[in-house]
Amino acid sequence: MARVAITTEPRPQHEPAPPLLAVSGLRVRIRTRDALLTPVAGVDFTLHGGETLALLGESGCGKSMTALAIARLLPDSAGLEAQALQLGGEDLLACSEAAMRAVRGGRIGMVFQEPGTSLNPVMTVHAQIAEVLARHRALRGAAARAEARRLLEAVGIADAGRRLDDYPFQFSGGMKQRVMIAMALAGDPELLIADEPTTALDVTIQVQVLDLLARLQAERGMGMLLITHDLGVVARMAHRVGVMYAGELVESAPRADFFAAPLHPYARKLFAALPDAAQRERPLDALGGSVPGLDQAFAGCRFAGRCPQVMALCRTQAPAWQQRGTRAVRCHLYADNASAAVLASALPAPFPPATPGTPQAVLSVRDLQVHFPVRKGLLRRAVGQVRAVDGVSLDLHRGRTLALVGESGCGKTTVGKALLQLIAANAGSVRLDGEELAGRTAAQLLPMRRAMQMVFQDPFASLNPRMSIGAIIEEGMQALGVGADDGERRRRADALLERIGLSAAMRNRYPHEFSGGQRQRIAIARALAVSPRVLVCDEPTSALDVSVQAQLLNLMRELQREMGLAYLFITHNLAVVEYLADEVAVMYLGRIVESGSAAQVLGAPAHPYTRMLRAAIPRIDAAAPAPATAAPAAELPSALAPPSGCHFHPRCPHADELCRRSYPPPRALAGGHLLHCHHPLGAEAPRA
Repeated sequence: MARVAITTEPRPQHEPAPPLLAVSGLRVRIRTRDALLTPVAGVDFTLHGGETLALLGESGCGKSMTALAIARLLPDSAGLEAQALQLGGEDLLACSEAAMRAVRGGRIGMVFQEPGTSLNPVMTVHAQIAEVLARHRALRGAAARAEARRLLEAVGIADAGRRLDDYPFQFSGGMKQRVMIAMALAGDPELLIADEPTTALDVTIQVQVLDLLARLQAERGMGMLLITHDLGVVARMAHRVGVMYAGELVESAPRADFFAAPLHPYARKLFAALPDAAQRERPLDALGGSVPGLDQAFAGCRFAGRCPQVMALCRTQAPAWQQRGTRAVRCHLYADNASAAVLASALPAPFPPATPGTPQAVLSVRDLQVHFPVRKGLLRRAVGQVRAVDGVSLDLHRGRTLALVGESGCGKTTVGKALLQLIAANAGSVRLDGEELAGRTAAQLLPMRRAMQMVFQDPFASLNPRMSIGAIIEEGMQALGVGADDGERRRRADALLERIGLSAAMRNRYPHEFSGGQRQRIAIARALAVSPRVLVCDEPTSALDVSVQAQLLNLMRELQREMGLAYLFITHNLAVVEYLADEVAVMYLGRIVESGSAAQVLGAPAHPYTRMLRAAIPRIDAAAPAPATAAPAAELPSALAPPSGCHFHPRCPHADELCRRSYPPPRALAGGHLLHCHHPLGAEAPRA
C-alpha cells in the first residue's frame, strides 16, 4: 500500500528543510491475556520545527498511543515497530533506554491530559520543576530556583516566586495545566507533545492555555504534536491536520483546506455532529456506533461499519491513499478521480413543532443561599465563609431546558445539589409544584425524590463499580418503591436500556466494560427509572467525543419531548447551550449576572462576562488567521473574599469607580432579559 507522508506545510523545492520528526510505518501491538491489540497500525507523518500537527479523532482511535510510541513510553506488554522514527535525524529506535531518558523531558516535552493525576501531590511545584532542570540542564540550587521562577512567569502564573513553594492542590485546574506546561518546557524541548491539553477546562482557561502554547512555540521554534478531539482547538492551533480512525490515518490536509471541505466520510460526520444554534430544530447528525475493537483483523476499510456511503468494495479491500493537491485521503470514494459530491448526505428530519401554550413551572427557586464556613485552629473556629451561592433565583418549566453557565468555581454544581436538597441551603426557597422543600427532613423529602433526579459529571465515579448496570438502574426504583415487585423493576430496567441505545442483554455487565458515553447513558437511565419530572444534569457532556456528545444530546432531546422533562443543564460549553437550551442563566461568583432566552443571552449578550465567555469559544473558521497570542485574563477571584462592588470588576474592561463601589441592581431589558451591570453593552435600559 502506498504511503503518504504528512508535512506541516508544502515547501519550495529550492528550500529543502529536514523534518524535526519523521515517522514511517509506526505500529504498536499489545499482547493481552485474550487477544493481540493493534492500537497503531502503520502511521506515517513528518513535522517541522515551529509548526503544529493536530491528530484528530475519537477516543480509541490511537492518537495518544501514537504519542506514547514516539516517546517510547509504551507498557512492557507492548511491541513497537517502525520503518523510521527519527527526531532531528537521530534514530530513536536505536537509542537505549538510558539514552531515551535523556530525550524524554529534554528534547521531547509532554503535556498530559489530566494535570491533577500527572503532578505529584506531595511535592512542591519547585521540587517537580527542579527535577527536570537537574536531569536535563544540570541546574541546581539557586540557579534552578531562578529558572523555575522564570518558567512559571513565562506561563502566566502571578507571584511566581511565592507559588513555587505551593503544592498542586493549591492551584486551580487551569493553573495546574500551566505548571505542567512549565515542566514540559523546563528541558528546552525541540518537540512538544500536548495530549488533550484543554479537555474539560473552562472556555476562558482553555483559550489562555492555547494562546500560551502558541506564544511559547513561536518564541522557541518548537514543533508541536497536538492530540485532541475538539475541532475548535484544531482550528485555532493547527497548521496541518491528520485524522485518525481505528489506528490509521485516514486524511491529512492543511488546516484551511480541511475546515473548508473535509474529504473523508468520517471527518465529515465529525463536523455534522457539532452542536450550534442553527441546528436547534432538528436532531444532530450523530455518527452511530463506536470505534471498532482493535483486536480484530480488518479485511477492508476500518470505517465501513459506520460509513453512510459504504460500498461492497469497502468491506473487502482496504483503501489506498488518494492525493488531492496538498491533501490526501484514504477512501475508495476518491479512486479514479471520483467527485467529492458523492459524499453529500441528507440532514435528519426536523423535530415536530412544539405544542403552543404557556410553559408550566415545575420548580421555582428564590433567593437561594449556600455558604460554607471556613474553620481554622485547634478548636475549628469559623474564620470566614465561602459564599458558593449568594441569592440565586430561577424557574424550571415542563418540557424546557434552563442552562446554567459559568466558569468552574462559580457555584453551578452547588446550585444543582441544593435544589435536590443534597446540600442544605442557608436561606431561600425551593418549591416543587408549589410545595416548599427547604427545611424538610430526609423522611419528608423521600416522596419528592422521585420527582427530581441528578446526572453527575463523571459517570465512572457515580456508578458503583461492584454492581451490574441492571442492579444500578433497579436500585433507585427499589429504594423509592417504584414497581410492584422485582420482576416489574427488571422489565422496566431492560426497557430503559433499550431506550438509551444499549441492550437488555448487557444488564449483567459492569460499568468498567462500557465506554464513557455509554456510562453516561446508563447514568441517565438510572435517573429516569423513577419517572422524574426534573433532571439536573451536571456537565454530562464534558470530555466526551463530539460524536458521543451528539448521540447523548439527541437522546436527551427525545426524552424531553416524550416525557415533558424539565432540565437544569449545568455546563461551560456554550456551543451545547446554543443547541439545547431554551433559557440561559449566567453565573459568576455565586450570583446570576444575566438571564433570559437563549437567543437573547447568547445572541446579544449585554453583560461583559457573558461576552467574555462567548469570545473565548474556539470557532471553526476556514479563513481564520494563525492563532494570535494574548495575555492571560485575570483568574477567577475566590468566593471566600469576593471583590467589593461588582464582583466582575477586576476582570472587566469597562469597570469604573461605580463598579468598584457598589453591586449593580437588576436591570430589565426587553423580552424578560435580566442582568446585573452598571454599564450593559449594546442595550439601553433605565436602572431598576
